Amino acid sequence: MTDWLIAVFGLLAVTAMMLCYALEQRSSLFILLFAVACLAASAYATLIRSWPFAAVECLWALIAFRRWLRTS
Repeated sequence: MTDWLIAVFGLLAVTAMMLCYALEQRSSLFILLFAVACLAASAYATLIRSWPFAAVECLWALIAFRRWLRTS
């Protein structure tokens, strides 16, 4: 995969995270989408070999998924 594709993927993942986080109050679906976006950001961090960022994003995904389960 080329570097610019990886960068675009990371940009989209983080943008989706921010957008879903901002919209969480509107629907519990946005909490689930936030969790998915966190997993995408974790995948991006893995691709660029940023292990601490990958671990933190994976943890955020687990927390968001748990919050979604409680609100559903």
